[in-house]
Amino acid sequence: MKPPTPPPRWLPVTATIGLVALALPLVGLLQRMPWSNLIELLGTATVRDALRVSLTVSMAATVASVVLGLPIAILLARHEFRGIRFVRTLVLLPMVLPPVVGGTALLFALGRRGLVGGWLDRWFGVQLAFSTVGAVVAATFVAMPFFVLSVETALRQAGTDVEEVAATLGAGPTTTLWRVTLPRLRGALAAGAALSWARALGEFGATITFAGNLPGRTQTLPVATFVALESDPEAALALSLLLLVVAFGVLFAMRGRLGTR
Repeated sequence: MKPPTPPPRWLPVTATIGLVALALPLVGLLQRMPWSNLIELLGTATVRDALRVSLTVSMAATVASVVLGLPIAILLARHEFRGIRFVRTLVLLPMVLPPVVGGTALLFALGRRGLVGGWLDRWFGVQLAFSTVGAVVAATFVAMPFFVLSVETALRQAGTDVEEVAATLGAGPTTTLWRVTLPRLRGALAAGAALSWARALGEFGATITFAGNLPGRTQTLPVATFVALESDPEAALALSLLLLVVAFGVLFAMRGRLGTR
């Protein structure tokens, strides 16, 4: 077997500089970490409340992303229709939209005086802004595109051969979906859900803009970290480490699947 062509001499140097640029902030964070009283900092009531809110919000947002995102992914991957590019762009827009812009959009759409929020408040007494449900809505808004992208990519890679065979054997569309398509997507569904959960757990901009900073209700770990930066930097470092470990763990667990996308 012919050995692979060696890379240009400048390539490893440039790659090393890029890796240093990515790793240096993390090294700085770890270097300043208050290791001696880390457990004490992570055991405070503020951190426990923020962790509880974050887990509640992120898990609810993940469920919403799966329930709402799966039909979208199937529609984009298996059907061609007029305007499909616009729909795909709309679905993926939150991935590149500044989170604070997403929060502002949610506020003017679902706030008490928003396009839909005012109607919900007048007719049903439902107020989404500055509530735990509002935090879930904000997290779902930014997390669902990650699930849709993962599942749509997997569907396109899997092809339609097995589904066509099932159809020729008399299976209807719903039966084919539940007994053929979805079982083949177990890995992609898990990967998409994990990415959505990690993104929802780390959401800050849309949450603080739309749901605010209410301890015990909407103050998630990222929001608590931002608040602690001004009054208690050591607590902010401890919270940052917690979020860093979670994000790294999710990506490391999915390293093989992400590498094949």
